[in-house]
Amino acid sequence: MPAACDSLLEDIEDIVSAQDVKPHDRQFARKNVVPKVRKRSSQKNVQADDDPPSDSIIPGAQKIWIRTWGCSHNNSDGEYMAGQLASYGYKITDNAAEADLWLLNSCTVKSPAEDHFRNSIKKAQEDDKKVVLAGCVPQAQPRQDYLKGLSIIGVQQIDRVVEVVEETIKGHSVRLLGQKKDNGKRLGGARLDLPKIRKNPLIEIISINTGCLNACTYCKTKHARGDLASYPVEELVDRAKQSFQEGVCEIWLTSEDTGAYGRDIGTDLPTLLWKLVEVIPEGAMLRLGMTNPPYILEHLEEMAKILNHPRVYAFLHIPVQSASDSILMDMKREYCVEDFKRVVDFLKEKVPGITIATDIICGFPGETDEDFQDTMKLVEEYRFPSLFINQFYPRPGTPAAKMRQVPALVKKQRTKDLSQLFHSYNPYDPKVGERQRVLVTEESFDSQFYVAHNQFYEQVLVPKNPEFMGKMVEVDIYEAGKHFMKGRPVSDANVFTPSITRPLAKGQVSGITEEFRYVLENGLNLKACPSAGIREKASLSSRKVMQLPWQQEGGGLKMLSVSLALLAILVTFYYGGV
Repeated sequence: MPAACDSLLEDIEDIVSAQDVKPHDRQFARKNVVPKVRKRSSQKNVQADDDPPSDSIIPGAQKIWIRTWGCSHNNSDGEYMAGQLASYGYKITDNAAEADLWLLNSCTVKSPAEDHFRNSIKKAQEDDKKVVLAGCVPQAQPRQDYLKGLSIIGVQQIDRVVEVVEETIKGHSVRLLGQKKDNGKRLGGARLDLPKIRKNPLIEIISINTGCLNACTYCKTKHARGDLASYPVEELVDRAKQSFQEGVCEIWLTSEDTGAYGRDIGTDLPTLLWKLVEVIPEGAMLRLGMTNPPYILEHLEEMAKILNHPRVYAFLHIPVQSASDSILMDMKREYCVEDFKRVVDFLKEKVPGITIATDIICGFPGETDEDFQDTMKLVEEYRFPSLFINQFYPRPGTPAAKMRQVPALVKKQRTKDLSQLFHSYNPYDPKVGERQRVLVTEESFDSQFYVAHNQFYEQVLVPKNPEFMGKMVEVDIYEAGKHFMKGRPVSDANVFTPSITRPLAKGQVSGITEEFRYVLENGLNLKACPSAGIREKASLSSRKVMQLPWQQEGGGLKMLSVSLALLAILVTFYYGGV
């Protein structure tokens, strides 16, 4: 999509500089201009005068379609961007065709995901849609040819999505790719208390940190998310509290590596988890995100205790990637196969029934048949109930892309062989006949069932009874498949309602505090606030709003808006008459 201007703006503030002529200067530079009386329009031009100019744009009145690829961290970012845009007045739509602008939130882990992203950009351009790009692809490689001339918002700049969308709708091309810092120290990202629209009102996704400490040779995400930067414990606890107050009954902790949390700020994952456990209401659950083996090894005892807590799912995602130490060394994974086994064996012993999910890459450069057979033996030994099988794709700019590649047919066959092994066993068959307590949180893809999870985060399908949604239900397991069980509600059992409030409606903006909502609804009339406390908080919340435009963050943009408004008034004065 061609940009409206020839040169690319690296930031919104580049639109107006201090050297530009101000409206005041323009006014007094035209002392000899004599106002003229506007001539009466002929009847044939009346309709044209009533219509707004063809280039008239009112930001905030458009419809926006948001698509997100990738991990739960990306999904959380997408929810935050949707919330801010909706709070500003934009309508978030599920219909791509009716949208005025597409916000495409990308993933750079695999080539197919980036291919879908690229194709969506092409489709948007063909359909004459405005486009804003987000996520790891443009953050990692913003100078790719197919991104030229398009607006980009970086993974740490999602709190400024309204500005980027507004300028894009006006026809400008804007790029915000900077890092959040405080006194020179890199922050975890945008604030956690921003408005958001949860894709599922019952599930809150909290990013506890961004980036990681590793330098895996195949990973492109590191280029986008960078080194580890963690949020403070108290901010994460506050976000969890707020989520429960909005009716959430399940929290997912996410990041590129949850196990590394806190190493940059003098704390650790168990410390955070014990604080979170204190605020989880009865009937609500906490799910931990992916952690790499090196960082869980130091906290095995504490992690076992936490995973045994009744309000924490006994579930952990620990990627192994390969069962060959030589391949792990080439990947720079910083552990050996025995380290992985030690973690899994310890947790399986101390947390009976725990679900261990893992990842495996088939066909990494240099992988021999013997290396691959070691991986097959590992899967046969542990029979992982959840296994993410990935055929290796060389990602541009990574060291692995320059290594000796395994032939494509060999990679494909190994992926097929591992998939066949995975589907040769059914881990849930022994559970038929059990009575389980499950938390219902969503609807199945085929809309035939509600989806629930038991204590081990195993998927249980239950009948679509609206009374069950967001509740704990006791069921008898009567059928098992490869990836799920089916449960029949116990006839004499009570449906347990978590001790939390009614969840927000689907599409409703969350995360707006009482004082911020008051300012939105009542403007700056703080005298009418119901209490002195709220008045004081509202005053603080609105202080940024009350500043002069050029005093605020993004002041150049706001100064431009003021300048254009003043210029319009002056033109009307000069040519419209008094």
